[in-house]
Amino acid sequence: MAKANVKELLEAGVHFGHLTRKWNPNMSPYIFMEKNGIHIIDLHKTAVKLEEASNALGKIASSGRKVLFVATKKQAKEVVAKHAESVNMPYITERWMGGMLTNFVTIRKAVKKMNSIDRMKKDGTFETLSKKERLQVDRQRAKLERDLGSIADMTRIPSALFIVDTVREHIAVAEAQKLGIPIFAMVDTNTDPREVDFAIPANDDASKSIDIILSNVTEAIKEGLSTRKAEKDKGKDEPKAEELEEVAVQQESEETKDAE
Repeated sequence: MAKANVKELLEAGVHFGHLTRKWNPNMSPYIFMEKNGIHIIDLHKTAVKLEEASNALGKIASSGRKVLFVATKKQAKEVVAKHAESVNMPYITERWMGGMLTNFVTIRKAVKKMNSIDRMKKDGTFETLSKKERLQVDRQRAKLERDLGSIADMTRIPSALFIVDTVREHIAVAEAQKLGIPIFAMVDTNTDPREVDFAIPANDDASKSIDIILSNVTEAIKEGLSTRKAEKDKGKDEPKAEELEEVAVQQESEETKDAE
């Protein structure tokens, strides 16, 4: 896996933090200096933390587990959706519904409702409804798609969360903490990095900064997925224990006949 390039991080503006008066003192180990009333993030430390997080996410992907990406701020939505889709991972970019993790059974029921409406449209049941009822169902379907469409294939609680801006997504952080789900996150200078398991000090307000961090992260996930696929393919080619046992029995039988 390619290491994060400090020069590229600099060009993407990853080093720009918040105004000094808005800082969180727990971010001090990751702050390089103050300039014009703004904290500047130490990109060498960003590169190290990004590599640590990427390696861990790659291992999660190689084991076949899911990572849920969360980012509802305007400048992060499209970027996160693009990268999450590139590695076939679920994501939330509209709003975090309370209980998304801690009340996952209810969330799955809502997803099933969405699928039920789709079936109604396919089997013709939808056309038997009145015009008013069809309008209501369409509105319900659109709302469910907006909030849950990107996690429709997530049949179980994710093995990890990747969050852009933990201050904004504090409910997601709290739910993950409650369930003991590892949290990977971009942490800006106004954030408490102690709330997450893998903190990547970075500007979480600029789309270019978010994009380069996620490019590195998803590249590691792709490598993890490729490793998993290669191991699966290798397993298909290798003879199973039962087949080996059958071959051994046949050889033993042939040897017995030759001896006779």
